[in-house]
Amino acid sequence: MDFDHLPVAVIGSGPVGLAAAAHLVARNQTPLLFEAGPRVADSVQKWGHVRLFSPWEFNLDPLAETLLTATGWQAPDLSHFPTGAELVRDYLAPLAQLPQIESQIRLNSKVVAITRLGLDKLKNAGRATTPFVLTIETAGESYQIHAKAVIDASGTYRSPNPLGAAGVPALGEANASAQIYYGIPDILGSEQARYANRSVAVVGSGHSAFNALLDLASLAEQASATTITWIMRREQLDAALYGGGANDQLVQRGVLGAQVEQLLASGRLKLVTGFRIDAISQIGQQLCLHAAEQQLTGFDQVIATTGFRPDLAMLSEVRLELDSAVESPRVLAPLIDPNAHSCGTVRPHGAEELRHPEPNFYIVGMKSYGRAPTFLMRTGYEQVRSVVAAIVGDWQAARDVQLVLPETGVCKTQFGGEACCGTTSARSEILLQL
Repeated sequence: MDFDHLPVAVIGSGPVGLAAAAHLVARNQTPLLFEAGPRVADSVQKWGHVRLFSPWEFNLDPLAETLLTATGWQAPDLSHFPTGAELVRDYLAPLAQLPQIESQIRLNSKVVAITRLGLDKLKNAGRATTPFVLTIETAGESYQIHAKAVIDASGTYRSPNPLGAAGVPALGEANASAQIYYGIPDILGSEQARYANRSVAVVGSGHSAFNALLDLASLAEQASATTITWIMRREQLDAALYGGGANDQLVQRGVLGAQVEQLLASGRLKLVTGFRIDAISQIGQQLCLHAAEQQLTGFDQVIATTGFRPDLAMLSEVRLELDSAVESPRVLAPLIDPNAHSCGTVRPHGAEELRHPEPNFYIVGMKSYGRAPTFLMRTGYEQVRSVVAAIVGDWQAARDVQLVLPETGVCKTQFGGEACCGTTSARSEILLQL
């Protein structure tokens, strides 16, 4: 087996995974890109109704843009704020259709394990030049492929945080799952019947919660029996929660907090603070939320906007060095800790900060940030540029990391586990990040 001519495995076909494939192609490397879903950028397409608060200017990888332009592709209006669906249609799908990338994409292919050929995590000898072995599940069957490097860009969308305030599912949460939505539902579109004229609880104090609250308020204008309860773990609501307002350099992001502040002042929703869910029970067809001796009753639906976390199950035989709290690479953790940083104050970083004790293995994109909600797409593009340079041995380029981000206002809130930077409902025209 010729180690140097093996492909580089890329896990995930979202914006950062596809950018990684583009950079590998440009470096004369062979990517093999594995997507667990049935379509390219499957997770992005699941929130296609959501509009990014960052305009196209911040959502295009420069090298990918160059490859596309050579085919006659025209960039969208750089000042426009795309929805998830537009991001796929106008950028990610054309990128995935480039012949040198399309032929290397494997859909419905979930990576379930990564190891070294014949070596478990304990073995040292020859590890750096021993091929990776990835186990792939597809259509109920499994197969394995070899790779000389692995770039994990699988994201966090498929592993939301639970409602349980202690980081594990609340008692009864699994049994109530049919009435819980994790993330941002399409309240004004495909999920409208689920929430119209229902009693709905929104749990979380981040911008995903803002998005859900505003869409529910719009729905209540048409379906007047819709009631909204906003539940958060923090003890009190302070002005910092609403963010930067007019001072936010991403103007649409600043609008988001201001609109929620106005909504709360209007009395159209009930606010409950200091409520840390530890159990969920059912009373008839409705849910009751418990927090120690407190309880809130009578909910038909609960929307959990409590953020996301990395799924590390497939990496049990990979040598990782993760921060014990943030679950990002240890060196990266102090640079992105949401207690100290907003999206726009994260220092440029690349392969040096992202590498693990496992040679030529990197976690990039949203998953590289672990539980921190301060990731921006442009950060991921610079990550993969640097990582690919490192994989081919060009450490001068890998270490020359440059990144210009807009200063944030909205993201400057106390860390509460909620997502913060980048998307919102297309219909309400206000913006929030997944």
